[in-house]
Amino acid sequence: MTSTSVSRVRYPIMRQNWERLTFLHWRVRPRDMRPLVPSHLALDLFDGDAWVALTPFHLTGLRPPFVPPAPWISRFFEMNLRTYVRGPDGVPGIWFFTLEASRLAAVAGARLSFGLPYHWARMRMRQRNSHIEFSSRRRLRPVRFHAVIHPGQPIALDEQLHFLTYRFRLYTSIARRPAYANVEHEPWPLQSATVVDLKQNLTEHYGIRIEGKPLVHFSPGVHTIVGLPRFIR
Repeated sequence: MTSTSVSRVRYPIMRQNWERLTFLHWRVRPRDMRPLVPSHLALDLFDGDAWVALTPFHLTGLRPPFVPPAPWISRFFEMNLRTYVRGPDGVPGIWFFTLEASRLAAVAGARLSFGLPYHWARMRMRQRNSHIEFSSRRRLRPVRFHAVIHPGQPIALDEQLHFLTYRFRLYTSIARRPAYANVEHEPWPLQSATVVDLKQNLTEHYGIRIEGKPLVHFSPGVHTIVGLPRFIR
């Protein structure tokens, strides 16, 4: 298994939980992905391919350190469209094309503090027997996502899953300057999963060409600490 350095968060700015999260991964040819990612970031490849993921989940317990979560702002639905990169220092991380969220205050706060491309969306997650259904529709834009997922049994982490999920840094741009923030959480407890239904146009909206069925995994969630954003020198 490939070793990956993990930077612990020394100066946390917030805590949150990512619950009932689904990973939907597709392979993408590097030559198709390269124009979509800032030039100072290198594509992080596995088996010679870039990877793109859609990850819907329920965010809970959002709060600053040492402060209890507020009842309204601390819970909402979120989904991101992402790919995997390495910064100028070689540290692996995530580049977000978009983050859709159902709480407007969280959208505004993340844009101002982290420069992340958040968008306000109508979202719903519900469980029907053994299936989890997640829907998202961006407000004022025809950007949509709908998936029905059937979680399976717990699975062990292999080299591919390590590459896809062992990510503890996000890369962003603040005031047009490259930046990053470290994230800390326990390893993802992962389960196999199958897609019962999937309709989405986010990848097309961002010019990402995908083919075939996604590689799917589910996690009940992790507890997360997010660090202060820092500029890349």
